[in-house]
Amino acid sequence: GIVKVNMTELPLSQVNAKYSSIVHTGGRWEPNDCVARWNVAFLIPFRNRHEHLPILFRHLLPILIKQRIKFSFYVINQEGNYLFNRASLLNIGFLEAMKIDQYDCFIFHDIDHIPENDRNYYCTGMPRLFAEQLDIHGYRLEYEDFFGGVNGVTTQQFKNVNGFSNQFWGWGGEDDDFYTRIKHHGYNVSRPPHNYGRYQSISLHHTQEVQFLGRFGRLKHSVERNFIDGLNSLKYDKPTIHQYPLFTNISIELQP
Repeated sequence: GIVKVNMTELPLSQVNAKYSSIVHTGGRWEPNDCVARWNVAFLIPFRNRHEHLPILFRHLLPILIKQRIKFSFYVINQEGNYLFNRASLLNIGFLEAMKIDQYDCFIFHDIDHIPENDRNYYCTGMPRLFAEQLDIHGYRLEYEDFFGGVNGVTTQQFKNVNGFSNQFWGWGGEDDDFYTRIKHHGYNVSRPPHNYGRYQSISLHHTQEVQFLGRFGRLKHSVERNFIDGLNSLKYDKPTIHQYPLFTNISIELQP
């Protein structure tokens, strides 16, 4: 049911102490009293949001354990000074995670989105917009084709649509482009029923990335770029991968 959201800041070590005995190093967990229906990878695009990470884990971990899914957490950290490229980070996270395990579903989860209901089952009805109602938008869908914040697809769906575009440097646009790809391939996006998709946004230490002013021009040609811009055009150096108690960190420096 409804989850009591607690935005109080806490050190990551405190969350580690509570869950490290049951979560395997690298952020992996699976139930020991049943066979999990799904193996799910959570990809969290990251840059300089260290205060948000323990708040997210404090809420997500008990929810996912209740849902009895096999899951892994990956934090995809962009190093360097170039504009933030959320979409490329998620493409890299997908490719690197698939080298570690074979996942059924991928959840793309913004670090500052905290779920309010544990009945919002991850890896069901894919492709799916999980964060349908966000507090800063008055708990309303921001616009009809909105597909940002927290969304997910099956592994095969992500391959079929060629992942995300790599051409969105700065804030905004990559989720709309991703939605166009999904619809172009004939998939219907589902949303949680009964107001289960309510989330709160962490407001403290929230520095907005620079907006990508060219995003509207890019979005006009989403379909044309679909087959030449994405997983098949991604180029990146070997990332630094480190396993922490609650997540696997993938650090990479990106440049256009």
